[in-house]
Amino acid sequence: MKCLLKYQWVKLPRNQRPPGKGIMGAWARLASRAAFRNGKATYCGYINEVSIGTWAGGIVGLKSILGVKRRQQALEQMDRLAELGYIDYALAAKTKKLTYLVNDWVVKCYGEPCMGRGAVYATEGFGFLCLPRNITQRLVERNYQFDEADAWLDLWCHTVWQEPGNVFSHMAPAVQFGQHGAILTLESLGRRWGWEKTKVWRFFKKYADAFPLYKLPGSFGCLILNTSYPTDELFTVPSHAQIVSILEKIRIQGKNASVKSVSDHDRICKLVAWYSRTVLLSEPVCISPGSRDNRVAHPNCNNTRAYFSLCEILEYVKEDCQGIGPTSQQTKINHDVLPRAGPVDHYGGIEYDGFEGTLLW
Repeated sequence: MKCLLKYQWVKLPRNQRPPGKGIMGAWARLASRAAFRNGKATYCGYINEVSIGTWAGGIVGLKSILGVKRRQQALEQMDRLAELGYIDYALAAKTKKLTYLVNDWVVKCYGEPCMGRGAVYATEGFGFLCLPRNITQRLVERNYQFDEADAWLDLWCHTVWQEPGNVFSHMAPAVQFGQHGAILTLESLGRRWGWEKTKVWRFFKKYADAFPLYKLPGSFGCLILNTSYPTDELFTVPSHAQIVSILEKIRIQGKNASVKSVSDHDRICKLVAWYSRTVLLSEPVCISPGSRDNRVAHPNCNNTRAYFSLCEILEYVKEDCQGIGPTSQQTKINHDVLPRAGPVDHYGGIEYDGFEGTLLW
């Protein structure tokens, strides 16, 4: 299978939408119910032409998607999303027909248009959403005060897996902001989200299962992992002792390095970026020889769209991004290990891998 990690987008399984309140939670709900290919959709006895990333129906359906009870509340959320540039929507005054388009959506889709009874809308809970890593950056640029769903999705969008410049991401998916952002602080996240430090701490206590936080020695900061991020292989969450051991090896490698920094946190962030490859060579953690592409989200990234990836299936043999295959046997795992794959749904002759999120042709 073609390695997906080098692209500036991430996979969000449809059954893992951002919890809590927030504008990004509403966006995820709308995107989860949008059409995944061109075709005709039926709503309340009417047949509507829809294209990729759109939805057509009525206010009742919109309230159901957003999970609200009042019409005015639903339209207020749509107005906020439209103002921020996440969607475009229209409500016909005479027919009461409502349509919306998710702007940060698919730009490449080779599926055949739906001409008959084939499904146009994705089944809720199956598959995944593709979203740009910088999708939450426009909230930061507008000094928008994040809600829980916004912060949750912000961490998800900045998750990296087996990033060459972050040795910790070879142990488990890790949250990283920029090239030198593998180690974070509650203060920096609070400034980004418009929160006080105590509120940031309560957030991580509440979502400790999804985003475990590891406090590092001294004033270095903390490491944040993402235990729910879908990967192409199994992983176990490392212990605090393992993380500290790796950190000490990085410090030993960079003890003579000349680092221009104003704090211990800035220094350790640079050392992690500079010496992760060196530590990986001495550790039993394998990195793909050809994966030199930067997979970190940059604040000024120009990529504002997402797309489905394509792959070729040869019988039941699948080769992952590190060149390991075949993988036809199913491994029995415990509750500490992330499952590898999920259910498969079928859309008019197209197999849709529910967890991995790849269109199988």
